[in-house]
Amino acid sequence: MPLPTSAFTDAYSRLTEVYADLAVTELGAGEPAPEGDGWVRAAGLADGGAELEAFLAWDDAQVVRDYGQRARPDVVASFGLHRYAWPVCLLVTVPWFLHRRVPRLPVTHLSYDRVAGRAAVRVDSFACLPGDPAAALPGARVVADEEALRAEVRAAVAEHMEPVLAGFGPRMRRRGRALWGMVTDEVVEGLWYIAELLDEKPRATRELERLLPGATKPYVGAAAFRELTGPDGEPLPTRDRASCCMFYTLDPDDTCATCPRTCDADRVTKLTAVAAS
Repeated sequence: MPLPTSAFTDAYSRLTEVYADLAVTELGAGEPAPEGDGWVRAAGLADGGAELEAFLAWDDAQVVRDYGQRARPDVVASFGLHRYAWPVCLLVTVPWFLHRRVPRLPVTHLSYDRVAGRAAVRVDSFACLPGDPAAALPGARVVADEEALRAEVRAAVAEHMEPVLAGFGPRMRRRGRALWGMVTDEVVEGLWYIAELLDEKPRATRELERLLPGATKPYVGAAAFRELTGPDGEPLPTRDRASCCMFYTLDPDDTCATCPRTCDADRVTKLTAVAAS
């Protein structure tokens, strides 16, 4: 059978199929990245200047519109970083999860339109396993085994997010370890969510535990999954986030089920309600 022109078309198409809020366009050699009409360059966010300012203005306006109050500037930056990193990490983790292929996406190779839910990527190089037909494609790099491929996932996400964190950093109260804790959470919870849509959540749990077992710097901690018991003895999967999204600064009573501020009793209540719905 002929090789596909891209090693990632199938994975990105499947991602959009189950999660319509993220449509991915792969840019060909020499094809310019989209500009205007809602698009922001990842490199522009990393620069920390006008493009980042415009990007965060959306979060600032959204808080005022939906909650009738103004958030602290660092909270606005935290919201903006989360809303960027969560989908962007999927561009690396989903192809790995579905096809064992890991794209390299430096900030110069990605543009994102948050309002329309679309990303444009240029994949010049990627890692794959021995025996993968995509190994014959330009830019392919074969690694030895599954653990080597997991290292490629960690490296690819870090390569993209490190300059982005540098751009956001001056606007945040939290730096260093706390920001990498956010990235850790985006990697884990993004793929965990998509895997549920794919009906593969148990496999994703196992894969993420191997991907982030702890002591894999710059990531913070492990995937940190655990299980609680519901009121009828049913298992309720959860995890312990390495960071906090700061939403409590707007509504202290509304925290997510994996927030470090949420006690286990409240987690059980929240998770039981989700299961019932």
